Amino acid sequence: MKSKNLKVEGRRFITIRPDKCTGCGLCEYVCSLEKNGFPNPSLSRIRVIRLAPLLNIAMTCRFCNDPPCVDACPRMALRQSEDGNLILVNEERCDGCGWCIQACPYGGLIMDPYKNVVSVCDLCGGEPKCVDFCPEEALEIVSSDEEANKIFGSALEELPKEIEKMSMLIKKRDLSEIFARAEERAENLERKFEELRRRGIL
Repeated sequence: MKSKNLKVEGRRFITIRPDKCTGCGLCEYVCSLEKNGFPNPSLSRIRVIRLAPLLNIAMTCRFCNDPPCVDACPRMALRQSEDGNLILVNEERCDGCGWCIQACPYGGLIMDPYKNVVSVCDLCGGEPKCVDFCPEEALEIVSSDEEANKIFGSALEELPKEIEKMSMLIKKRDLSEIFARAEERAENLERKFEELRRRGIL
């Protein structure tokens, strides 16, 4: 996979709809394939956090207007791009201290375990592969914290209803709908894998 060198215009970042995310982790594999040439979730710039069977979230850089990661770096290895839309890492200056990771409130930076330097999402030059390959279309590109919070909040509001519905089906021992949804999600995932194979990525 090779990212196109597209300019990222204006603040844009990836957010998650936790009501759609299954925690499959395909976004992590696709990201590491795109950036490192082989699938290794520990190298992914997007991370899936599996909080509960029905609650998964993905975290990546939100390109803050006043990024605390940049301020926290004692070696000035991080800076905002000239247009302020991306966080750039100077790997020669980075000594892997991890202060930027601790400073980020969104879990947006990762430590490359091979290089011992931090890595951060760059939106694949404007066409993020994680969004493209998410089998449930749970990842979206937004341009403001308000928009991200609204998407996240509305999804969380629906979660209790989904839990209640699942509980009722289980109590009635009516598992047909649960199995049908699981089969649909498995098929969605397989379609994305097939697309990766068709493109010669896997």
